[in-house]
Order: sequence, then C-alpha cells, then structure tokens
Amino acid sequence: MIPFLHAADFHLDSAFRALPPQEAAARRREGRELLFRLADYVNEHEIRLVLLAGDVFDSPSPYRETVEQLAEALARMEAMVFIAPGNHDWYGPASPWAVQEWPENVYIFTRNAMTAVEIPDWNLVVHGAAFTGPEQTQSLLAGFAAPPDGHIHIGLLHGEAEPSEDRYNPIRREDLASSGLAYLALGHIHKSGAVSAGKTVCVWPGCPEGRGFDELGEKGFAEGAIAPDGKLTMTFVPFARRRYEVLEVDVTGRSPREAVEAVLPAETGMDSYRIVLTGETGARGADPKALETALSGRFYALEVRDQTRIAEDVWARAGENSLRGLFLQNLRMQWQKAASDQERELFMQAARFGLAALDRRDLDG
Repeated sequence: MIPFLHAADFHLDSAFRALPPQEAAARRREGRELLFRLADYVNEHEIRLVLLAGDVFDSPSPYRETVEQLAEALARMEAMVFIAPGNHDWYGPASPWAVQEWPENVYIFTRNAMTAVEIPDWNLVVHGAAFTGPEQTQSLLAGFAAPPDGHIHIGLLHGEAEPSEDRYNPIRREDLASSGLAYLALGHIHKSGAVSAGKTVCVWPGCPEGRGFDELGEKGFAEGAIAPDGKLTMTFVPFARRRYEVLEVDVTGRSPREAVEAVLPAETGMDSYRIVLTGETGARGADPKALETALSGRFYALEVRDQTRIAEDVWARAGENSLRGLFLQNLRMQWQKAASDQERELFMQAARFGLAALDRRDLDG
C-alpha cells in the first residue's frame, strides 16, 4: 500500500479584503503556518506521496517569504511531493515555480500537456500538467490514455469535472473513463467531492481553510492508500484551524439574544460567524449592532444581519385617513413595485423607521 495525501487550493497570500488589515495579515500568517502543520501530519502519519493540485498560491506573484516557507515546509516532508500549478498560480518563466530552488523531493509539472514521472520502487507512474496562463479552455486530459503496462497510473491536475463553462480545464466524463488512471487528483473546486467513470476515481478535496462565507464548514484534504492492484481507500481529513459558518435564527416570540443563545454551538471562539435573524419582531426590529457588541468576544469575527419582519401587518392601516395611513399607502405602492427582495426589504425598513418616528419612539432604544 502507498499512503498518500491530496490537497489543493491553499490560496496562500489571499487578500482577505472582508477583514480589517490587521486580521487579514494574521490570516495570511496562519496560511503559512498551515504548511508546517501539514508537513508534521505527513511525517506523523507516514504519508509517502503528496499531491498538490494547484492554486497553492493565490496569484502568480506571491510574497517572497511565502514562497520560501512553502519550500521549507515541503523539504520537511518525508515524502515525494508532486505539484500541478493552477489558474491562480500558473506556471510561467517569472513564477515562483520557475525561479525558486525547490527541494529534491518536489516535482513540479511545468508543461501544458500530460507528462509522466515513473517511480519504479512503487510500480507507480504519476501523470500531470500545468496551467501556463490564467485560463485553460481545452481539457488537458482529452485524448490521454495511460498505457496498459502493468504499472499503477494516477493523475494530478487543476480543473473541473463536468463543468458548466470551459475556462478551467474542463474534464469530461468520457475523458475520465478512457484515461486508464486509477486515481485523478483534482483541484479548483473549494468544496470536497468525487466522481467515478470507468475504472477512474476522481476526487477534489476542497480548500484546506475557508476564506469567506462562500466557503462554509469543515475544510481539509483527502487521504488515501493505493494497493498494488490499483484499488483505493479514501477518507476526508478536516484540517482547518478556523471555519466560516452562517447561522439562521428565528427570533419570533423571543428576544434576539435569547433566540441566538438557544442554538449557538459552545465552541465558536476560533470561527467567523454570520448570524441571520429571521422571523417576526416588534416595530423596533432586532437591533443587530447591539447583538454584535454583546456576542463579539465569543468569535474570531462576527456579523449579525437583521432579516426580520414587523410582526403586525405593516400595511393594515394604509387606508385610514391619517398621516400614518398616507405614509403607509405611499410606501405600499413602492413596495409592490419593488424589483427584488432586496428592494422590498428596504421599504420594510423604511416602514419600521417611519412608524417609529410617527409614534415618537427611539428605534434603537
């Protein structure tokens, strides 16, 4: 059995624009630390083969410090490491893949065509290719077929299986089925998944760390083993230090704080949360800023969004002969003409503030 690890989409040196500058810099440092945590995992679990399927860097020109720390971390791995550059860190004459001196245990695919590297001691052949620009509209696997020579053949590429658009190495099911590969290690999609075609198992592990609220939940890498007959055993290993989570909370009939506390997990201090308040509230609303202030120390980062609606039928008095009725009648006409849920939400907020003003209430009180 050959124990291996398959990871992708580290996106080292991501900007983290949604975070304040100090926290963004801290997240970039954590990305570099992740490399050394991964090296420790490889050695502790006696992994012998590491497959990195592209977008290791977030751009073709990362910080020099990041490149050097990647090289140092890879050198620590007591394993053979193969890398297939992707659309963010594509291979070119000025890219870090070309100018950095990489450790002897590291092989980087540099051609925009499938290249084979044989490992005789393992009866294994690793095939891979590189993005040489930010897009790859033709499948790098099209027309490829591993020879039936008794070796175990595996592939390493950045790309998408059965994609909706042809921009990032679009790999078709028929290409997989005719490839002759026992395993195809893919990158690019940030949520883990797998597909099989013919005798080929194709896996994308997702990203090892989420970077925003479009990358929720557990993140990590794929770990497996290849038997002498090419059969695979696979598992997903959660590895992220921090997670992004979106929590929807119905506050109907309770104070927002009480409703959130009832469903909030115990351990959230390392994670970034977006809490979305739904359901019905009084005319004052849910006061999301006050809730953020009350809970902020329990998260790495927190934002609270108020998507509640006024409990009473807000338009019920639109027909009465009063300033309130005239205000609601005019607002209802605009609400009915709204082109989107977002616009309707704005008119609902206008109703909330307007009613507070008419009742001489402090909306934040």
